Amino acid sequence: MEPRSSGLQRLVREVAKFGTVGVAGIFVNLGVFNLVRHVSDLPVVRASIIATVVAIAFNYVGFRYWTYRDRDKSGRTKELTLFLIFSAIGLVIENGVLYAATYGFGWDSPLQSNVFKFVGIGIATLFRFWSYRTWVFRAMPAQEAESILVAEAKKPHREPEPKSQRVP
Repeated sequence: MEPRSSGLQRLVREVAKFGTVGVAGIFVNLGVFNLVRHVSDLPVVRASIIATVVAIAFNYVGFRYWTYRDRDKSGRTKELTLFLIFSAIGLVIENGVLYAATYGFGWDSPLQSNVFKFVGIGIATLFRFWSYRTWVFRAMPAQEAESILVAEAKKPHREPEPKSQRVP
């Protein structure tokens, strides 16, 4: 049962880290959304798209350098391309909910906009979690990860060479 519980523990840690970055991203998203709505006359969905794009950039940094820092880093261009594709799909999901509420049902007060923005973020987050862990931040095969760790451990520790001082 040890391997199964260790896999479950890794998943729980991953979900917790993903959630931490995600919650911070929600604050960024909602903060930018409300700021743009307050300082501009942009329609609600356009303001939301701007906020979502800012949150996507914020979340990429958090996911790559904290949540999934132990994952394969060899194909950064492919990783970023997939991240942007899946993020764009999440953007459509998130803002589609807001669009339906605003233009389909006429629910466009500031409170209603924030509620449906939040609901859209929640639905899109489920999709993003699945797609990021499955396609974007893929785990390295166990043998490759082990060989990298062994190679790092075998590297000799070198003390910095003393600087030679020139006498004038």
